[in-house]
Amino acid sequence: MLDTLVARYAYPRARVCVLCGRNCYRFLPYRGQGHASLPSMIAAIGIVGSNLDQFECPWCGCHDRERHVFMYLVSAGILADLTGKTVVHFAPEPHLLKCILKAAPASYTPCDLLPSAAGIQRVDMLSMPFADASVDLLIANHVLEHVSSYQLALAEVLRVLKPGGSAIIQTPFSGGLERTWEDPGIVSDIARLQAYGQEDHARLFGRDIFREFASSGLVPLVKTHRESLPEFSGSRFGVNEDEPFFLYTKAQLQEGD
Repeated sequence: MLDTLVARYAYPRARVCVLCGRNCYRFLPYRGQGHASLPSMIAAIGIVGSNLDQFECPWCGCHDRERHVFMYLVSAGILADLTGKTVVHFAPEPHLLKCILKAAPASYTPCDLLPSAAGIQRVDMLSMPFADASVDLLIANHVLEHVSSYQLALAEVLRVLKPGGSAIIQTPFSGGLERTWEDPGIVSDIARLQAYGQEDHARLFGRDIFREFASSGLVPLVKTHRESLPEFSGSRFGVNEDEPFFLYTKAQLQEGD
């Protein structure tokens, strides 16, 4: 509680949460420790994902990855263009959910494999109950590191997207790991923590992640933070500037297809 009070009220309150609009002295670190909470091997090879040292807003509780996706959605003009669209949102973050609903999509489906709140539908990303080419925007923010097969998940994303539809599939990865690493023998919480960086992760993506995602048939429109949000300091807004915007689209049908 003391840490939260300090984070809220100490000076200077130079940091800003883009979701609740409040200023604070600092964002709260992940699990109270930030990067110090990472196993030594994971820290050594470097993970591009959450800003663990500036993780949680002390006012509204939103996490850095939720803030970052919101910023990317705004900068790309996607949020402003959701009126009348069909949106599917896996593991829906509560503040982002409200922003999407405010944009008045024609259909919005918040879903999860294991729903933890009322109003969230049970949906397996590896077998979605949505018709082919029926979704304008699919959001899966830090989800693919949890599923049993990211290849099947990406194939499903491609199937349900409309031609020209978009998918936002933010996922942590290691720039120091040449290839994505997973092993079926790594099953216990402690083993997954040590191997992948979190107890419920199923793999650690390497720098082949961009090639792997593109091999699914999705067309990459990936941009860096600097390209999309050059005026937004990661320190001031509590996000990781090294995390790119994992934006993908489904190719438009050509005449005669």
